Amino acid sequence: MINPPSADPSSPDRAIVVAVEGMTCASCVGRVERAIAAVPGVSAVSVNLATSRASLRIATDGAVAGVIEAIDQAGYRVPPGETTVAVGGMTCASCVGRVERALAAVPGVTSASVNLATGRATVHHPEGVVTRRDLEGAIEAAGYEPGPVTSDARTLRAVRQEAEASSLRRDVAVALALSLPVVALDMGGHLVPGLGQALHHGLGLRGLGLIEGAFATLVLAGPGRRFFALGIPALLRGHPDMNALVALGAGAAYLYSAVATLAPSILPPGTAHLYFEAAVLIVTLILVGRSLEARARGRTSSAIARLVDLSPKTARRLAGGTETDVAVAELRVGDVVRMRPGERIAVDGTVVAGSSFVDESMVTGEPAPRLREAGAAVVGGTLNGRGSLDVRVDTVGSDTLLARIVAMVEAAQGAKLPIQAMVDRVTARFVPAVMLASAATFLAWLAFGPSPALGFALVNAIAVLIIACPCAMGLATPTSIMVGTGRAAESGVLFRNGTALQALRDVTVVAFDKTGTLTLGQPTLTDLAAAPGVSPDAVLALAAGLEAHSEHPIGRALAKAAEAKGLALGEVEGFEAVPGHGLAGRIGGRTVAVGSRRYMDRLAIPIAAMAEEAERLEAGGRSPLHVAVDGRLAAVFAVSDPVRPEAAAAVAALKGQGLVVAMITGDDGATAKRIATALGIAHVEAQVLPEGKVDALRRLRGAHGPIAFVGDGINDAPALAEADVGIAIGTGTDIAVESADVVLMSGDVSGVVTALALSRAVMRNIGQNLFWAFAYNVALIPVAAGALFPFGGPLLSPVLAAAAMALSSVFVLANALRLRRAGVGGG
Repeated sequence: MINPPSADPSSPDRAIVVAVEGMTCASCVGRVERAIAAVPGVSAVSVNLATSRASLRIATDGAVAGVIEAIDQAGYRVPPGETTVAVGGMTCASCVGRVERALAAVPGVTSASVNLATGRATVHHPEGVVTRRDLEGAIEAAGYEPGPVTSDARTLRAVRQEAEASSLRRDVAVALALSLPVVALDMGGHLVPGLGQALHHGLGLRGLGLIEGAFATLVLAGPGRRFFALGIPALLRGHPDMNALVALGAGAAYLYSAVATLAPSILPPGTAHLYFEAAVLIVTLILVGRSLEARARGRTSSAIARLVDLSPKTARRLAGGTETDVAVAELRVGDVVRMRPGERIAVDGTVVAGSSFVDESMVTGEPAPRLREAGAAVVGGTLNGRGSLDVRVDTVGSDTLLARIVAMVEAAQGAKLPIQAMVDRVTARFVPAVMLASAATFLAWLAFGPSPALGFALVNAIAVLIIACPCAMGLATPTSIMVGTGRAAESGVLFRNGTALQALRDVTVVAFDKTGTLTLGQPTLTDLAAAPGVSPDAVLALAAGLEAHSEHPIGRALAKAAEAKGLALGEVEGFEAVPGHGLAGRIGGRTVAVGSRRYMDRLAIPIAAMAEEAERLEAGGRSPLHVAVDGRLAAVFAVSDPVRPEAAAAVAALKGQGLVVAMITGDDGATAKRIATALGIAHVEAQVLPEGKVDALRRLRGAHGPIAFVGDGINDAPALAEADVGIAIGTGTDIAVESADVVLMSGDVSGVVTALALSRAVMRNIGQNLFWAFAYNVALIPVAAGALFPFGGPLLSPVLAAAAMALSSVFVLANALRLRRAGVGGG
């Protein structure tokens, strides 16, 4: 039903997503984007800091190597990836060679190794460059059968993220341990009376400097080495980033202190001060901030982790009357598995035996369990109730609904909103501007500052460098998107692309299709009035038995109503269909006729006794049908497509938010008006063809502004694509879902209200993050430069600047994480 975007390896223009390691701030994002965009044959480049991913399109397969080389030359790295694919049909060593050559020919693959004994191929490639479908397609083209795998790139990413977080925690602990002696020696003299004099008398400035310098060297060469290893090369390439700012700030403090210790005579008199504590605390505090960031970033991906964890790893396969525990990855389409009470369903499939209520809230967002029995479809990851189910496997691997949902959520989380383009333009120039501001601060203090001017100049210039690191700017948008789309998925609302988050916030019109969207989309028996002395169930069984021989939707509705009551349908003899009138036949020795009033007139059957009931149905917008048994009128009934129970409340909620609500349908005007009146929709366009829906949307947009369209059918696909935001009912057709920007998994139209609320909450959260990130820098850079000092204001030490910088990033991440706990209307 839901298919993630895929790249065709044979296509001359295809999309790829590349993992990028080493990015730490928004300036890194800009640098990587510029490097990739400069590669011939590459377009539509978008780099996301929160997911460490670069999305792009390549016109030639040869561009892949150029992209990887460009990222490397920019000072970053595409981590190696590994994919394991099961291969069926191999019988000898020549088969192995054929498969290896086919896999090695896939653009981006660096090596491929196939094991005949295990029937598996291990493929190495830069992470993200090669998709599983690329490899499976190559195997199929070589004449073999690809199968499900147990290795998952997502798991490898999680392992790598945890390793990074663990490394940061370790470095923080080491940095803290080594920094404490420096801080104690430097600040202890100010806090403990007499200690300062004792230290200077016993050790002297040189002795203190040597001890503090030894510990500071260990801090900068150990935990702080990462800043110099990444920052100095970036500085030399002319593209300074956050690491360069930290390296410059901490390095300047360290070198100045080293000179003051080892060669104080070359400094102006009275300026030989030690700033080792500033150097070590800058590194330590920023490492603390990064450690907190790593922890928070892991939590932003928790929605995907929870979705993945829903899928069981093993299942009981039934074969030959026995149950065997097997890995889900080993199942094939057509296998039958048994689900015991209380277990999570392992596969997407069809129930072949048993019945149970299944909790499908992880897919639909609906808390009420649904009855699933023979013939019903079930989804992997949903929770079985108290019954036992035997399920035939219909899809496996990446084709399962849960896998496709995860792919959609990941795609949305990796998207870049239009608002981010503005942030990128600012941050691309931000770091060079900060370095200029730092240099200007140094020169201004050196020229006009009080004695010792050199010390003031150095401290304030370092403070400017440290406080202006643009981490918070780079994280402000992507972290909110990641958390918000994950929160939406848990509510049964899937954003197929992140840009819909911003576009949905701005819509002023919501237009609905009718059939299958505002209504259930399937004719249902809504009224049945039996003549005096006639059993309603008996007459329903006769009418349904007759209609079961018709292909008309009315027949299906009656048959379904009779089945729901457990009524047995008799055999029909002498069946006759009169087009435009009705049906007739004999059931159980009784003559039965079902049809319109004119059919009853044709059969000379009086209907006056139930004329009032027929008029009531007509007044309600429903067409009455009559049932005659043995030449006498037995009942009047009506079949219609009922309005969804939640539709009226959803429309009222949208109108309550000041939105224009419209209905655009291909149905007749009378039916459309009846439904619209019942729901409180004033603007109705009926009897509209698919292309007419597009014209109707354009008229509404011209009159009221940006528009969202909600639909479910093939005929809605053009309108879904035309709307500013297309919202598809998840129970609708694949084409509708593929044309939409947002999918309501439960089919509940109140999901439109939820999607709007989530969109506004995410965009409000992004606005808060951006305001904090920009306001923080605008406000504190002048303070760090000492602009308030001439007016009696404070100076901001590099240590406090480092703490404030780390706090800004943590604040942005913590604010984004509020979306996980807030209601859909919260921010």
